[in-house]
Amino acid sequence: MKLGTVGTGWITSSFIEAAKQSGKLELTGVYSRTVDKAKELAYTYNAAHYFTDLEEMAKSPEVQVVYIASPNSVHFEQALTFLKNKKHVICEKPIFSNTAELEEAYQMAEDNGVYLFEAIRNIHTPNFRILKEKIQMAGNLRSAMLPYIQYSSRYDSFLRGENPNIFSSTFSGGALVDLGVYPLYLAVGLFGEPKKVSYHPVILSSGVDGSGTLVLEYKEFICTILCSKISHSVMPCEIHGEKGTFVLEDAAPISEIKFIDSHTKESEIFSVAQEDKDMAYECMKFAEIIKKNDDHEYKKLQEMSMIVLRVTEEARKQNNIVFGVEHKGNL
Repeated sequence: MKLGTVGTGWITSSFIEAAKQSGKLELTGVYSRTVDKAKELAYTYNAAHYFTDLEEMAKSPEVQVVYIASPNSVHFEQALTFLKNKKHVICEKPIFSNTAELEEAYQMAEDNGVYLFEAIRNIHTPNFRILKEKIQMAGNLRSAMLPYIQYSSRYDSFLRGENPNIFSSTFSGGALVDLGVYPLYLAVGLFGEPKKVSYHPVILSSGVDGSGTLVLEYKEFICTILCSKISHSVMPCEIHGEKGTFVLEDAAPISEIKFIDSHTKESEIFSVAQEDKDMAYECMKFAEIIKKNDDHEYKKLQEMSMIVLRVTEEARKQNNIVFGVEHKGNL
């Protein structure tokens, strides 16, 4: 399929390389607001077309599916531009700022006979599937601790008085929506939607969370998610059951899965080697759904995106973290 991209950051380059590795998507067009950046990206990855006008790109027959990796706050408007022109859309996480935007965009996709996906790499990997298949080995689950704590170089800019997008309420930033979504997707993919959510953030002067603890309450256990862009940790993820514990080296990528038996204390490794460019797995998944018109798998992904966004929206409401688009009445 003919792929177009919106955004010129490192994540776009990573997706382009992963898309090529998947063998399912061929880069044909790139977009940037500036001609020089558009030309440079097109030249680097041998794209035949470059655009500085989003509408022109959306109408181009040279693009069938679009990957959007622009600032979070503009995902929604850009996605609608492509959806109404009957282009499939893959939108980098977090897909949108709130559930109202997501509902409208899903309806737009349905009305135009195309698909809308959230790009979230960890749940499409072989190791996630292995973990989901093996999780019953732990017996009755009693707790889970899923951290994603990674110091951001952009925090240095923030401390200097600058306003990087990821620490800006105007651009729908913050630790939970940027990093917390990885372990949150892991939790939703394994355990489903929580009964209750509570969030305890460290609020920065910009009005968004620099770090926080998200507590998900399930019927018989608690899942605790730690996320931060203002500190660093090497703590693994753990899922605790009565029969044993699963230890994951990280929430994303899930590079190693170890199971430790509660009684014998013996351990076993279940993970397999994965592609270094693990975004290739989501590329393959999305391309397969489009090719087969697999509405069953699509609905499953839709529901997961909606649950994750409901959780982050509720967490923000509890702490009066309001994004700029919501001041405009989008919530």
